[in-house]
Amino acid sequence: MDAVEDIEIVIVGGGLCGLATALALHKKGIKSVVLERSESLRATGAGIAVHANGWRAYDQLGIGSDLRKTALPLQVARTAWLDSGKQRETPISEGEARCVIRSELIEALAAHLPPGTVRFGCQIVSVKLDTLASSPILQMHDGKIIKAEIVIGCDGANSVIADFLELKPPKLLSACALRGFTNYPNGHGLAPEFIRQKKGQALLGRAPVTDTLVFWFVVLQAYPEDSNVWKDPELIRQLALESVKGFPTEMIEMIDGSDLKSLSLTHMRYRAPWDILFGKFRKGTVTVAGDAMHVMGPFLGQGGSAGVEDSIVLARCLAPTLLEVNLEKGDRSRMVQKVGEALDAYAKERRMRLVRLSTQTYLMGTLLIDSSPMVVKLGVIIAMVALFRDPIGHSRYDCGRL
Repeated sequence: MDAVEDIEIVIVGGGLCGLATALALHKKGIKSVVLERSESLRATGAGIAVHANGWRAYDQLGIGSDLRKTALPLQVARTAWLDSGKQRETPISEGEARCVIRSELIEALAAHLPPGTVRFGCQIVSVKLDTLASSPILQMHDGKIIKAEIVIGCDGANSVIADFLELKPPKLLSACALRGFTNYPNGHGLAPEFIRQKKGQALLGRAPVTDTLVFWFVVLQAYPEDSNVWKDPELIRQLALESVKGFPTEMIEMIDGSDLKSLSLTHMRYRAPWDILFGKFRKGTVTVAGDAMHVMGPFLGQGGSAGVEDSIVLARCLAPTLLEVNLEKGDRSRMVQKVGEALDAYAKERRMRLVRLSTQTYLMGTLLIDSSPMVVKLGVIIAMVALFRDPIGHSRYDCGRL
């Protein structure tokens, strides 16, 4: 039997939320270890929207100023329904909004962590609680065993930690998303606007990142039948081009000239608002954050920022307890109780914020990509007006100081 390794705080998943959580804890003087199953930092998705609430969180982590240097501020959002000719202009955020290169964001977070914080090639197979000490026991894919004091699951939509907490699995949206970058060496000349265009069953979006780089996405109400498409960039581009026939020429040319290395195709999942409202986000000293807790569609552009908000609130709730309770010594039962109370406080603070975000995202997605009858969409519009009279109110949220 392999020797058991003891680690005080384990963060499962080295994506955006996992690295942000490690950095938030580090800034509070708390050491953690991030276990990432990939062999290197991963940045699937090309670009990520960051609204004013996200920038407040990144500023707390100390990386906001660096990220702003390579991300243009966006001034307005424009949506056009090409089949009907209807157009709408709306504010994009209360305060600054930018599209950030996801790989640069991931690298910025990792660069501010102490060396050795992230361990690559570490895949978690299962979690269980030690019956005597109530310690989380992590079984690794390579047979190794890790005994932790605290486990934070930031392992995405298909979370092993969420399964341990017995959260209901995320639901599949009847849509997939294609994403990529297009580089214009001589400049793109585009206005600093977020553009969405809907035609038939395809939704096409575009946002300038820098003066020479543009992020785009296509959302389709279907899944490609050819399984080879999911991992072949050229096939992904061809699928995107086939899906946007009849769109403006400049949009088609943008996709045709995209950087193949940046292209990705993903299933779209969401955790239902009612599952977030009633879900139990702690068992013992184990909790979740980011997509493992509240994966949502991209229609509000808040999924990534919500995960970073999680990291700030979680570190703020945990820090006083960890200063009071020594994880290595003392009364184990008291430590479990105090840490559990801190994790409950974190979940309580985040719950209604996440319920509102997931609800607004779900309703927005229904309006943009769902092919439901008009009477259903009318009901969604009424719900949007009743619940979200201020459509950009989500960007006014402040997760507070770290």
